[in-house]
Amino acid sequence: MLSVRPKIAELAFRVFGRSLHPELYTVHQSRTVRRSQYEARVEITNCGHVVTWQGRGVTLCEVATSATQPLPTRRCLLSMPLKGSRTDSTECHGGIVYRNHFHLDSVAPEMFWMVNQQLSGDSTEGLLHRFESSGRLAFGALSYVNIETRSASMLVQAIHTFPDDYAILKVESLFSMPAAVSKSYA
Repeated sequence: MLSVRPKIAELAFRVFGRSLHPELYTVHQSRTVRRSQYEARVEITNCGHVVTWQGRGVTLCEVATSATQPLPTRRCLLSMPLKGSRTDSTECHGGIVYRNHFHLDSVAPEMFWMVNQQLSGDSTEGLLHRFESSGRLAFGALSYVNIETRSASMLVQAIHTFPDDYAILKVESLFSMPAAVSKSYA
């Protein structure tokens, strides 16, 4: 198990058609969401985040982590490096639709500092975890996850910062039941 944040060159994005054993990663913050048609657990981990969504007999587990993190290969639906920008969509059993978009960007130190300050504010919404400094800079990485739920959908927006590389990772994921599929996704 990794004990530090991965470097941006080592980031990976995986989606499983099953839940993962919680001993595979270290959880720093978590929240469980229960709606009438689905249930989800959202966790900020040492490497990024894990979202486990269950509804209508379907389980989806999204993981933003290190490529070196030991994870199972069974029922892995999507596996790719977290580089640049990418959008994917998958329709599952029962008309459930999973959509995601991620964007990893290196920014100027001034922009990184501004984003870091905005995320560091006292936010009562979402999950926030401040990591210790790696020693190179006076501040450590941040992970922020915002969760928006509706009766038939859940939107998860995650931001992870990597101070040593002045990099920001943004991941947006939408889990939708058939009644919510026709609504726009931005």
